[in-house]
Amino acid sequence: MYEFFKEQLDTKVQNHNLRTLKEYCPIDAVRVKRDNKEYLMMASNNYLGLTFDSRVIEGAVKGAQQYGTGSGGSRLVSGTFPLFTDLENELAKFKNTEKALVFNTGYMANVGTISAIADKNTIIFSDALNHASIIDGCRLSRGAVKAYSHCDVEELKYLLKQVDRNARKLIVTDGVFSMDGDIAPLDKLYELSRDYNALLMVDDAHATGTIGNGHGTAAYFNLEKEIDIQLGTLSKSLGSVGGYVASNSTIIDYLVNTSRSFIFSTALSPADIGAALAALQVLETDTSVLGRLQENVNYMTDQLISMGINATNETPIFPILIGSNEDTLAVSEYLYEAGIIGTAIRPPTVPIGESRIRLTVTAAHNKEQIDYVCHTLHKAMKTVK
Repeated sequence: MYEFFKEQLDTKVQNHNLRTLKEYCPIDAVRVKRDNKEYLMMASNNYLGLTFDSRVIEGAVKGAQQYGTGSGGSRLVSGTFPLFTDLENELAKFKNTEKALVFNTGYMANVGTISAIADKNTIIFSDALNHASIIDGCRLSRGAVKAYSHCDVEELKYLLKQVDRNARKLIVTDGVFSMDGDIAPLDKLYELSRDYNALLMVDDAHATGTIGNGHGTAAYFNLEKEIDIQLGTLSKSLGSVGGYVASNSTIIDYLVNTSRSFIFSTALSPADIGAALAALQVLETDTSVLGRLQENVNYMTDQLISMGINATNETPIFPILIGSNEDTLAVSEYLYEAGIIGTAIRPPTVPIGESRIRLTVTAAHNKEQIDYVCHTLHKAMKTVK
């Protein structure tokens, strides 16, 4: 009765596309240990390096000490403890919106928001490279989805022209695209949303803490008060776990009453919320953290370019395009043997033929580590050419 599943797994092995879990023991924000060997982590979204920050750890400990280890139920059933209120108020201020709502993960925030605000009578315009959680939210909404080519504003404009102006419409995009590291043209998307009477939603999972002085894509384009829905995570730059949506009071109140992934989920633990709240305070008050991140991004960009490897300093994400699954795995394994974790990203995460090593740099890396990674990567890429 399991033969079908085994055949599917065998196919993945043949296509060099099988995923496996590896156990690592974190040492600090950028180093992990496996089988008594130390590795440099270059695949984390811990962009500000806050997972081992003493202030964030203290926030988690205080949350657990004051409110216990678990929430005990969903917020509509068991209630909301004060830390949630504090965090949502701070997130609303951070995003310059009226309200914010915390979800258990960024994935659940996307799925729960899109499937709540869109229905079978809604037309959704989605960037072709949007995150899987956006795609799944669109599917669950049962709305008509029209995908436009990556960041192609003219194609989006053409698609918008084809539909009734009075129809319910939603434009949704990543702010910073997780596998390419580029930034959505949110200013132009905003203009189209107003011209064609559409809601505009941006997923700032990889933009919070990295662009717009840390405030994300809307802030990057000076549109904080203009974007209808700003979504983000607590689990990347903020070093905790969870997701959030920031918007006006009407949208947030509507989500509280209709978003299934919010309504039917046990709330996050007090430690998670305490850590996220502390990390948000660090981001807003300690400018040195953002400064170190941008300095490292600039340095790594310069190093890669000097070696003939394409790179930009827009974000901390460095997609190193290899091509085939087999070659990408070979480069990843070379890095691994050298004590560097640079994960091979393969379909369906990226298109066929565009497999890559996705490297990320954080505020916690130092220049010696960056030098070592860049030189080792350069050697690794030569082995597959």
